[in-house]
Parts: sequence; C-alpha cells; structure tokens
Amino acid sequence: MLGAGGLLAAMKEDVAKVRYPKTVRDLAKLESRAVELMSYGSHNIHGLLQTEEYARALLATRRPTLTEDELERAVTARMARKVIFQRVPSPELSFVQEEVTLRRPVGGRMVLRRQLEHLLEVAQLRNVDLQVMPTSRGDHPGTGGRVQVLKFADGTATGRADDAFGSRPVHDPRQLRILELRYGIIRAEALTSRESQAFIEQLLGET
Repeated sequence: MLGAGGLLAAMKEDVAKVRYPKTVRDLAKLESRAVELMSYGSHNIHGLLQTEEYARALLATRRPTLTEDELERAVTARMARKVIFQRVPSPELSFVQEEVTLRRPVGGRMVLRRQLEHLLEVAQLRNVDLQVMPTSRGDHPGTGGRVQVLKFADGTATGRADDAFGSRPVHDPRQLRILELRYGIIRAEALTSRESQAFIEQLLGET
C-alpha cells in the first residue's frame, strides 16, 4: 500500500546503517526513534509521504545535477525511511501540507495523480493525521517555511524551522515550545483531516 517496492522487507534493522549520505543517516536515526512526528511542509510533499516516482522526479531537479548513481541512492534512501510506517508500536505522525505542494506537477500529471492517490491511502492509517493548509489562509505562522518536531520515548525532542534559530536543529525545551506553539496554530488554521481528504479527492478530479 505504501509503494515501497519491497524495500521494507529488505531493510536492515537500523536503516541508518545503510551507506547513505550522513544527513540522511542522521534523519533516519531520528525517525527510527521518534514516538511522535509533527511536520509542516510549504514547498514540497514530505519525504515520508512521497511515492518513489515522485521522489525521483523531485530529486532530479537538484542542481548541481545528481549522477544516475547518486539519484538512485537518494531515492532508495528516501524510500527506506518509510519503515517508520511499519513500526510497532506505531508512532503518531502528523503532517500539514500547503495546498501548493499538492498542485505542483512534479514529474508530470500522472505522477502527481498517483502521488495524490498515495496520500489518500496513507491518510487512512490510524496513526497518521494528514491536513491541508489552503492557500487562502494567508495569516498563519508557517509562512516562514518548514517546521518539524520529533519527540522520543525518553521525553527528549528535537526540531527545526526554516526561519528560526538559524535553521539549525534545536533541543532546548524553551526553543522547542516555540516550534510546538507554531505547529499547533498551523494545525488549527488548516483543514481538518476529513476536510483535507475531501480536498485531495477534489484535486484528483481536477488532475
């Protein structure tokens, strides 16, 4: 259902041990420990939500251009992170996506269509809350870019935002409270989960 193409079954116990770029390994390590993930995306669909063909098309836009080998490794690494959906117990996953990220035809019309269908499938998972922020909502604290917070079982957390704390990951509870406050307001301003699914179905009808 998640379109992992057999990657999940072939995964090692710790995805971060696979020979991928350090930034990907570090992110995979954090996601593999998280009991709660909160993510607001303003430019692209979150990597955990991407289909393989969407991810390939998106990564192919990077400049300098990736070699074929680099591109395949990057796509495989991104798909490998989807092991988070298979974890037991399941982590709580909350995503808010800006409307524009669901309209941008990355890879063409059919790639986008299959990506939207995949979002609807993922939204059915009981531990996933997927919301859409309509472009018409112009006054919310996500206008500065991405916001993400990961919480862990030991009570610690890490987060980052494009326009706060120099875009660096933060761990201090006072800084994390700021990011959580932002995310809470963003969620409140976005469409509800049910409204968001109806919105994505409407986009599918237009695609």
